[in-house]
Amino acid sequence: MLLGYRLIWPATLLHLCLAVLGSQSELFTEKLTINSLQDGKVASKFTFTALLKGASPRDPKTLDGEDESQHYTLFPLALGQILREYGVTELHLTLNAGNWNYDRWGYPGESGVGTGAELWAWMGDGASKTVDERWKGLRNALAGLFCASLGSLDELRTTSPAESFVPEGSLPRWDAAHQIRHASLPSEHVCTENLTPFLKLLPCKSLSGIASLLNPHRLFDADWHGMGVHVLWHEGEGVEVRLTFQAVSDPLRSLLGKKQDWSFQSLYDRTIHRACPVAQSSEVVVSLPTNAVYAIQPEPHAVERNLAVYDVNTIDKPLNIRLIWPDPFTYPLEYHSDSTPFSVKRMLRGSSQAWGQLSVVITNHRSTEVKTLYLETMPWLVQFYLHTIQTRVNGVIKDGVFSNLTYIPSVPHSRPTTFQVLLTLPPKSTVEITMEVTKAFLRYTEHPPDAQRGWDLPPAVFTPVEVMENGSSSPPLMGRIYSSTLLVDLATPDFSMPYNVIIFTCSVVAFSFGSIFNLLTRKFAVLRFPPDNAQ
Repeated sequence: MLLGYRLIWPATLLHLCLAVLGSQSELFTEKLTINSLQDGKVASKFTFTALLKGASPRDPKTLDGEDESQHYTLFPLALGQILREYGVTELHLTLNAGNWNYDRWGYPGESGVGTGAELWAWMGDGASKTVDERWKGLRNALAGLFCASLGSLDELRTTSPAESFVPEGSLPRWDAAHQIRHASLPSEHVCTENLTPFLKLLPCKSLSGIASLLNPHRLFDADWHGMGVHVLWHEGEGVEVRLTFQAVSDPLRSLLGKKQDWSFQSLYDRTIHRACPVAQSSEVVVSLPTNAVYAIQPEPHAVERNLAVYDVNTIDKPLNIRLIWPDPFTYPLEYHSDSTPFSVKRMLRGSSQAWGQLSVVITNHRSTEVKTLYLETMPWLVQFYLHTIQTRVNGVIKDGVFSNLTYIPSVPHSRPTTFQVLLTLPPKSTVEITMEVTKAFLRYTEHPPDAQRGWDLPPAVFTPVEVMENGSSSPPLMGRIYSSTLLVDLATPDFSMPYNVIIFTCSVVAFSFGSIFNLLTRKFAVLRFPPDNAQ
């Protein structure tokens, strides 16, 4: 018995200390949302929110002096120190693997689903260090915290698209203005080494609560998965850190494509055995089917608007929610989501390694006109020819589709291209935008180790907006829509030629040296042999 108590004591002591030390100035909540999709897959969204009440971002003018002491109990200290060190007001970091299918899966719970790594932050100006210097320190600090290659988000990938990435929280009214920095790295993907530091930011880690379902063996086997870190400041409330993890699992894969049934055990290979003691709110919300027969176990605490709600703090443990369909699953003939106003297809045409054509096809599914900001942040490897832009509506060339064009040309080896335009999509129509591009010729030292594979280009970003009568744009009606990434084939030198030259040169040197060395070191003598008949 004594040995048993010694094994249980550390975890119990940790939970007891967290519950006692958790003050009214900090609030932690967790939530799991599960939604059955129309193609038989299941979307899961884990949300962990820590609120530091009454706190405010650090004024950049005070960065030269010592900062006030930071005492956090539930708020992640490692992340809080980075925010204070570089005077960050708002921050968004996402790491995703795969392409989100808007047509089949609808709109995601978190809008940041662009393939690869994406980082953007709002920082106040006016410090002794410039915003660019603090941006460099921020991305390097986050790279060390999350074990990701965020240090590669240098000035070659950094832009300032303020219209497409408006603040989601409040900005302090300081004397100096705020500036945004945005960068993306499509070749970076989320993996286990990123999830481990992610879990360390939670007060209960993965020992209890909803976070105990974050099983990397199952999450990284999903059709799509991604994690996000979002820091906001709400005036009058405080600083909020929202940690999210999204995954799209396929229960039909394990059930040989027959039934759409799922459970905690089948999705995550885990169940919830105990609640997180410091979570003021811990909920599991399951979206119930509207036009199908189903059974859900156990009985939910409440059902609101086809949503089954479970309170993890009060329900019996272990918790293993199950959703059962009696009938086999049938794939629909057509997929269409009402949550997304339009669908996007983006291609880079042309077989030449010197030039090509960028083609973007946007289909408006609604019977009303839709306005959206279209943003391209292209590395200097691909340069645009603006005079070649053409817009077609249902195959017919038509002007007046875009307005408010903003174009910042790239600088070779220094700055990427920023192209932003406000599109007006007619109802029930397909708009195609084409533009000629040229591909850069790189130095041999600028090619990556896998040069023959090509270069990954970041996705385009579409932000639906509502234009007021005075012509100004209001904040987005919904989150951003990301297109798929592109792979560009640049002119690549023959990296095997230096090896061949070295081998040929070494062979010539070895042959010449060997021959001369033999002539100089060997002693040549004439041998006389007696006649054959001599005795």
